Amino acid sequence: MIHTHATHPRALPPLDLLRGFESAARHLSFTRAAAELFLTQSAVSRQIQALEAFTGVALFERRHKALALTDAGQAYYRAIAPTLDQIREATRRLREARKGRVLTVTTTVSFAALWLVPRLARYRKVDPHVDVRITATHEVVDLEREGVDVAIRDCPLSRVPPGAVFLVGEHLAAVCTPEYARSAKRAKRPLDSPGDLRHHVLLNLHDVSQRWPWLSWAAWFESMGVEDPTPAGTLTFDQYDQVIQAALLGQGVALGRMTLVRQHIRAKRLVALFGRQQRLARGFHAVFARSAGEPPEAGRFVDWLRSEIQRDV
Repeated sequence: MIHTHATHPRALPPLDLLRGFESAARHLSFTRAAAELFLTQSAVSRQIQALEAFTGVALFERRHKALALTDAGQAYYRAIAPTLDQIREATRRLREARKGRVLTVTTTVSFAALWLVPRLARYRKVDPHVDVRITATHEVVDLEREGVDVAIRDCPLSRVPPGAVFLVGEHLAAVCTPEYARSAKRAKRPLDSPGDLRHHVLLNLHDVSQRWPWLSWAAWFESMGVEDPTPAGTLTFDQYDQVIQAALLGQGVALGRMTLVRQHIRAKRLVALFGRQQRLARGFHAVFARSAGEPPEAGRFVDWLRSEIQRDV
């Protein structure tokens, strides 16, 4: 029997308890709810216990390696989830009315660091009265639930989301600094063909989850028709922007995603090697939140993205 501490008929549980319950019910996982809310799993579990104590009703069934809603929990989730969404939307509108229009954009860490952030000053000239909020994450987010206006993602061309706006295709090339290439030539280890990379340090992306199998040296060598060599050395990084930063510092040769490194090539900070690019069946796309009704600021932002990309081509 669960005892309740709510004595007044109009008493409301704390909002944090409701947010924890809504997230756990949506994911059917305390672990994923904790990651979404930036809490520990035990903190989410305590929130659920507190809410069950407040209501006097069991909301979840804790099964072996599984979590399920009780009938009461399902009914409660159906009732409060739309209400929390309405509160989020009303709060967003209230903040915008006070501060002016806020455009929330989600994209990957690498696109934000290597492409978007360096260009935001130019966007400010296009829409100076719009405040931009950038959320950089590799996780797929619910745009409506998170209050996001535009998502910029790269995906296979065979799995483009409905309504997505194509921005640019993906190409890969081996890249290094001009000085690194000159030093290699002076050392009698010139970078004339892909097979020459066996004499050099290769900069790798640590991809333990196999999220980017196409961004591996093994896949690239296969596409070039070259047997995967044993390099002189390797450096491995958790984030792609770190791989490119190491290349810019002359620490080795990286696989350059051309959309993200083209500005460095134009500025002669990097050079593309071997005169060969690998074309991938992937591309960057912009996706609008359905609930946003494609506000004019979001449309102008995507138009600006496309014009900036055309400047790079």
